[in-house]
Amino acid sequence: MGRTKPIVAKEYIVGLTDGEGCFYVNIGKYPAYKSGFRIQMHFYIKMQEKDFPLLEKIKDTLECGEVYFQKEKRANHCQCYRYTVSSQEDILNKIIPFFIKYPLQSITKRKSFEIFCKIGSLIKKGEHLNKKGIKRIQLLKLQMNKKTIGLA
Repeated sequence: MGRTKPIVAKEYIVGLTDGEGCFYVNIGKYPAYKSGFRIQMHFYIKMQEKDFPLLEKIKDTLECGEVYFQKEKRANHCQCYRYTVSSQEDILNKIIPFFIKYPLQSITKRKSFEIFCKIGSLIKKGEHLNKKGIKRIQLLKLQMNKKTIGLA
C-alpha cells in the first residue's frame, strides 16, 4: 500500500527552491508575548497560476504546508500561487531537515538557509522568549535574503 498522490523528485524541489523559493523570518511586536515579540518562520515557493498542480505535488511530497492564490495587482504580471509552510513545527521538523539532507546549490539561497537554521536552533532552545535571544534573531535576520552575500 503505497502513496496514491503523485510526488516530485526531491532534487527537483531543491532546484525549484534555489530559483523560486524563499526562507523568511517575520519579527513583530506583540505586547502579549513574554518577550514582547513574535517570531514566525516561513518557507515558500511562488509560481505562475498555470503551475498550481506542481505546487500541490510539492505540498504532497513534503507532507506539510498549503497552496494559496496570490492576487497580482501589478501591470504585466500574471496571477500566482504560493506554496507556504508557516507552521513552526513543520519548519523545524520537516523543512529544515529536508534541505539539510538535500542541500541547496545556489550560494545566496544556501547562505540564507544556513541563517534560517541558526534562527530555528535559537527558537528550539527557547531563546525567542527573552530579549537577548530576540536581538540575536534580529541580527541574524538582517543577514538573510541579500542579493549579494559574501563568500567568506
